[in-house]
Amino acid sequence: MPSLQHLAQRNASLLSKPAVTLLVLEIVNYRLLPLYRYQGKCKPLMYDVTKIISALKGKRGDHRVFRLAENLCINLILSLRDFFSVKREGKGPTEFTETLNRITIITLAITIKTRGIADADHLLYLQTMLEQILATSQHRWSEKTLCYFPSILRDLLMTRTDKRGLAIQEWQQSETTVINQCTQLLSSSTEPNYVMTYLNRSFPQHRQYLCAGAWILMQGHPENINSGNLARVLREFSPEEVTSNIYTMVDVLLHHIHIELQHGHSLQDLLLKTCANLAFFVWTHELIPLDILLLALIDRDDDPHALRIVISLLDRQELQQRVKLYCMNRGPPEHWLYTGIFKRSDLQNALGNHLSWKERYPTFFDDIVARLLPVIPLVVYRLIENDAIESADRILGMYSLFLAYHPLRFTFVRDILAYFYGHLPGKLIVRILNVLDLSKIPFSESFPQHISSSNPAICPPPEYFATLLLALVNNVIPPLNSNSRTGSMGDASNNSVRGPHNKTPATPQSGPANASEGQKAFYQIQDPGTYTQLVLETAVIEILSLPISASQIVSSLVQIVVNIQPTLIQSSNGLHGASSGAVQGSVLPTSPSGGSTDSAGRSTPSVSGINTSSFVSRSGYTCQQLSCLFIQACGLLLAQLPPEFHLQLYMEASRIIKESWWLTDGKRSLSELDSAVSYALLDPTWASQDNTSTAIGNIVALLHSFFSNLPQEWLEGTHVIIQQLRPVTSVAMLRIAFRIMGPLLPRLVTAHNLFNKILSLLLNTLVDVFGKNTQPPVPVEASEITDLIDYLHHIIHYEGQAGPVQANSKPRPEVLSICGRAAESLRPDVQHLLSHLKPDVNSSIYAATHPKIAQNPS
Repeated sequence: MPSLQHLAQRNASLLSKPAVTLLVLEIVNYRLLPLYRYQGKCKPLMYDVTKIISALKGKRGDHRVFRLAENLCINLILSLRDFFSVKREGKGPTEFTETLNRITIITLAITIKTRGIADADHLLYLQTMLEQILATSQHRWSEKTLCYFPSILRDLLMTRTDKRGLAIQEWQQSETTVINQCTQLLSSSTEPNYVMTYLNRSFPQHRQYLCAGAWILMQGHPENINSGNLARVLREFSPEEVTSNIYTMVDVLLHHIHIELQHGHSLQDLLLKTCANLAFFVWTHELIPLDILLLALIDRDDDPHALRIVISLLDRQELQQRVKLYCMNRGPPEHWLYTGIFKRSDLQNALGNHLSWKERYPTFFDDIVARLLPVIPLVVYRLIENDAIESADRILGMYSLFLAYHPLRFTFVRDILAYFYGHLPGKLIVRILNVLDLSKIPFSESFPQHISSSNPAICPPPEYFATLLLALVNNVIPPLNSNSRTGSMGDASNNSVRGPHNKTPATPQSGPANASEGQKAFYQIQDPGTYTQLVLETAVIEILSLPISASQIVSSLVQIVVNIQPTLIQSSNGLHGASSGAVQGSVLPTSPSGGSTDSAGRSTPSVSGINTSSFVSRSGYTCQQLSCLFIQACGLLLAQLPPEFHLQLYMEASRIIKESWWLTDGKRSLSELDSAVSYALLDPTWASQDNTSTAIGNIVALLHSFFSNLPQEWLEGTHVIIQQLRPVTSVAMLRIAFRIMGPLLPRLVTAHNLFNKILSLLLNTLVDVFGKNTQPPVPVEASEITDLIDYLHHIIHYEGQAGPVQANSKPRPEVLSICGRAAESLRPDVQHLLSHLKPDVNSSIYAATHPKIAQNPS
């Protein structure tokens, strides 16, 4: 997709024409936006549009192209779901308008809370980014809005001072002058040529109160003022002056309502007059843009009357009729399927007086109603934050047909369910889901009955969750090579079941097996873009919509993973007789396997309620392959869910590990236990091949899959699982702790604080077993953990090098200090193994190369 900058370079003379600029912006905003997002070009496009906005926001009279570009930029910012720089150059305040700055903060909050921050560098940049955004903004978000913000963002914004009181004081100081000027300008007898006198002689600090002064003079009777003069002045203002007038007017009118209430006036009458005045501004004479007015009002949600005014404006018949007319003229949302002639609206009917003033170029897709598409979802967010659940439900119902035109409605549904997870009643969740075209979303067959269940406390059966995971295996997890899919029912079912999905290959490794499946055309999906993404995000929406707790969901998924091999293999044995793999289960009788019983006569249970034969046949994989892919799919799915699920996973995983009977069986010898644990922690693929998978092996594999899909920020909570496993009392449990966290540490080489935290935790588990004051039930030699010491040596050097270890790699002094402090609590024989990693220049060559390390122990 070409960027605007690229188009301008190739067609400079053409794009310099206003008509062409308007047409390009309209096509991008109302037709190509999903395609730009699909191609990952939204950020460059946002930077290009920002340049247009920056050039126009202070220029008098250019309202149409400015508002179109601003609305496009709002859509672009709201479409971004990964971290982004607010300036291409990265320095200085943003070139955004006040409205765009506020939208950017909301987008950051949604992105961080629902998807996390993927990169450690982005975490470091966050504060600088906020300073850039807020350098020119005085706004402070309400407590109710901030309480839903992610903590990392909320902590940075809580310190901002609310300067609304100061703004009202400035208004009161200027009120007399402003009212006098407005009286002269807006009197019915005022000559039209007085407009230029006002523009040339009034001060900017007074012009920002023009709309507020006009609102005061109306006194509930809009006919009291000269609307023609007001319209002419607002047209001559710069676009950003109009925006400033709207934000200021909202503050003044809300303050005025409180003053009038103190004088004994009826609240209902005051709200009716307020809405009548605002209808005059927006509909009767079309003086100001409705989308900016609504955004200004919802940003004052801590005032008890602001959201009531918003709801009244959205309820008004003038708007309802305009929305209905827009939907009729616009045709079906899938415009690419529409073969008729597109019906274009008249310029003034589409844009209103303010934007169509001196314009002569016709509109193609633009409409002031279409400008509300990104605004309605933000109104719903703000209503939910303020516990106005019934109002949110009513607005969604009222505008459900209109929201079908939202270019990113699937993302809106997914994100609002994640953002408010645990706070949405079932009725509202169903209303939110109905924003989608449900017939085109690959929901599970039983999903509707689970979300509408009369007894929401009942957890869906295991087969429901297994079906979700199977859909991810078939459509999201990169398939194994074609030669691997030779299960007992693989080939035939592969053609009949997997073929029709026409899924997008997830990676270039898809190979010949997927070559025939092709790829759905982009326009058939649009949001989120590929069938792979659609299936994954649909599974996320299903999980977030279920009327049960996160702990129930996680427990159900984990139980499937823990017992997946015996479940599949027992089914396979039942259908085809004993497999050769079942015999191999006796290789390690002390490690309870999925395919056999151990010497104590105990067996690993399978998951009841799952038609496993159907699952194997629908996947096209062998039982052993499918079990490994199920674990991958479960880890991927859990990593997409909000952090509430992550904590439950850590608690459930630690519980299963600690309660594993062969870890707690006192009759087992130390060597037998260590052998069993070592085997359990081997690559689960190997274990599945010879049917010796264990609960612990599967849990560790699940955690590794989960960690590998988590964004950097969400890794902050991973230490919880080790904390839950402590105190560690055996080498076996120590190995489990190291095996869980070991693969994670290389990802943290640039996140020094988190690396230090997890390294300290692992060293503490070492102290639990080999501490000076520890008395294990059975004596343990230090030589039994030399491999763990080797691992510590390697990972510490890896972090010091910020990558693969080189001959000259050295640990960071800070890490040596951490190791030194931990070593002081270890037994002498274990302490000796760590002596080269201590901050002691006499025993460590690494410390000797840092002569100042003693002065910097932290």
